[in-house]
Amino acid sequence: MSKVTVLGAGAWGSTLAQVLTDAENEVLLWGRNVDVISEINTKHTNSKYLGAHLLPDTLQATTDLDAAFAFSDVYVLAIPSSQLRQTVMEWKNRFTGDCIIVSTLKGIEISSQLRMTEIIEEILGPKKIAVITGPNLADELILRQPAAAVAAAGNLVLSEQVRTLFRNPYYRVYTSIDVLGCEMAGAIKNVIALAVGISIGLGYGENTQAMLITRGLNEVARLCAAHGADPLSAAGLAGMGDLVATCGSPLSRNRTFGELLGKTGSMDTARAQGAKTVEGVASSSAIVEIAHRVGVEVPVIEAVADIVNGSLTPTEALTRLMEITTKSENFIR
Repeated sequence: MSKVTVLGAGAWGSTLAQVLTDAENEVLLWGRNVDVISEINTKHTNSKYLGAHLLPDTLQATTDLDAAFAFSDVYVLAIPSSQLRQTVMEWKNRFTGDCIIVSTLKGIEISSQLRMTEIIEEILGPKKIAVITGPNLADELILRQPAAAVAAAGNLVLSEQVRTLFRNPYYRVYTSIDVLGCEMAGAIKNVIALAVGISIGLGYGENTQAMLITRGLNEVARLCAAHGADPLSAAGLAGMGDLVATCGSPLSRNRTFGELLGKTGSMDTARAQGAKTVEGVASSSAIVEIAHRVGVEVPVIEAVADIVNGSLTPTEALTRLMEITTKSENFIR
């Protein structure tokens, strides 16, 4: 049994805390909301985020940051990706010694165009940093429905350590040393899910969705290859797996927001009616810039970015995609 601290007590953090507890770890869940933490400790529920679902009665929670960091030397980050830099800066001196940091965040920082682990490394310097990613919708995982993920780290020893921490009877975890590929795939899939949602909002069916998913996956693979990552990471759980779950599920914030955007044609209206935090919206322009920097064409991602910034309507963007000259189909070219 290992001790693990989960930082962030929203739906995702609480779900991960259950996964880790079910893997026979001793888990402490930290959050800022006093009422949420009190409810977890007294009723074993988190009704604000998870309804009436019962969490493990051995799971403990706290609002005391000192206690959270003192509890273990394994820290699982489950905070919003938009808050990562500020939060890690505030906690910088708490990540001491030989600690393990596991990022569960997906996205690209707009201002720096850095991935989540790159932000952590920029602030903290060399640390044992890993990523756990894959097709993991919290609404399904909290019900203990069978799921899988990949634990990626800079070396196989750390990847295996993280795999062991999370592996339980309903959660299969595979290892990888391709942090860049797994993390990039996880960030880009949010943008592709937006594209799929937009097509649904426009009234199009499975043929259009399949086209966007397949060509979007090709863009993921080419971007991975251009950065020296393994393009086959795009075909694994971090890429194709996450893409299928996010594009196919009505539980996905990115797909749902895309549907609203396709129906209304307005970012303002979609924001008013949909989720306030949509990772694909925030990262689309940054991913386009990253692609241009390495000379990779990403027409699906560019179409989403142009819709988001208001330079194209959803219909105009799809028309532009259909006018692109086609070449021989290849997974990474």
